[in-house]
This record gives sequence, structure tokens and C-alpha cells, in this order.
Amino acid sequence: MCGRYATTRSNADLSQFFEAADLTAELPPSWNVAPTDPVPLVRESQSHAARVLDTARWGLVPPWAADPRQGARMINARAETVATSKAFASSFARRRCLVPADGWFEWVRDGKRKQAFYMTPADGAPLAFAGIWSAWGPESMLTCSVITTAALGGLARIHDRMPLILPPDRWAGWLAGGGDPEPLLRPLDEAALAAIEVRPVGPAVGNVRNNGPELLDAPVEVTLF
Repeated sequence: MCGRYATTRSNADLSQFFEAADLTAELPPSWNVAPTDPVPLVRESQSHAARVLDTARWGLVPPWAADPRQGARMINARAETVATSKAFASSFARRRCLVPADGWFEWVRDGKRKQAFYMTPADGAPLAFAGIWSAWGPESMLTCSVITTAALGGLARIHDRMPLILPPDRWAGWLAGGGDPEPLLRPLDEAALAAIEVRPVGPAVGNVRNNGPELLDAPVEVTLF
């Protein structure tokens, strides 16, 4: 976790919602974001002296990595170790970001098959995953990871991990850099967690080549819960 998610809002909508200047070309909506895909992120830019909407490759590549393909294994950073990990600590201290999302996918094995579930706010509001970013190579390619934490409440029935989701009142502190890791990495409160809907979806999301709003349609029958 998190290995697939959806982010379908336009640059204009995201820049307005996050109060960020848009620095990037328009990204197409994606209902099935996969590792190494280009994704929107929100970060503080020193050169622009402002919060900006930017594009990064999903899967953080540390500056010292010899090959950008290493990022495919680094799409997530664990909240328990992100502040001390060799790969992630410098980004956590100085290069934190928000990763906009509509929701994320997980799978539960049911005998010989896997049932996909989509976790998303019941009211349709955007999510802000806690993320970190880094620049790699001579062209300073931006890459990012989503921070995950232990799943809470009913979400633990689906998977033992979930994205660290940040409400708006925590965005400024997160993007500022520095600070005590413990409060920065605290999970959602119970009220916010209760607003997350768990929706069964069909198997098509398991194939990265499938990408459209039909992926969020529920299967005919689900017997797990």
C-alpha cells in the first residue's frame, strides 16, 4: 500500500483547491495511477516564493541513486521510518509535499480470487496524501513517494496500511519543512476516518492498461463484508 490510486481533477481545480500556482502542463485524469506514472503534487517553491502545483514521477529516486528505475520500488515511505531512512530522511526534513487524490485501491483475497476495493471520501471531496519529493539527475526530474501509516478502524479489514491523509489545517505545517516528526505523522482522527467510504469495485482495475471512470463501478456481487 498504496500501489494504485485515482486522481482525476483538472489542474485548474487542484490549483484552486490547494491555493497553489500552476507550474505544470495539464495532466490527463487517471482512475488507475500506477508506479512511475506522472502525478500532480503540491509543494513549496523557494524560487517562486509560493505554494505550487507541479508534476512528479511516482516513485522517489534519491539524488544518490545510479538509476531512476530504483524509484519503482519506492512509491511508498513508511511513517514509522521516513524520518530516519537513508533514502527518505532528507526529503522528509526539507522536501515534503501533498499528493492530490480522489481515493485509493486495495485488494482482499477471497479464496482463489482477489476482490478490489476503492477507499474514497463519501462526500466526493479531494484527498491530500502526505508525500515527499526529490529531484534526480542533470535535468532535476521530480519524483515522489506517498507516506503510509497503519490502517485504522474499518480500513484495517481491507489492508494493514493506508496513506497518511492530511486535513487542510495541517497542510501549511507539513509543507514548511522541519518540525517534530511525531505530530507531523499523526494519523487521521476518528471523525475524518469515518468519512472514508469503502467501495467494492470490479477486477478491471487490476490491469494498469484499464483507465476510466467505469473502474469505480461496483461488481454485481460481493460477499466479503
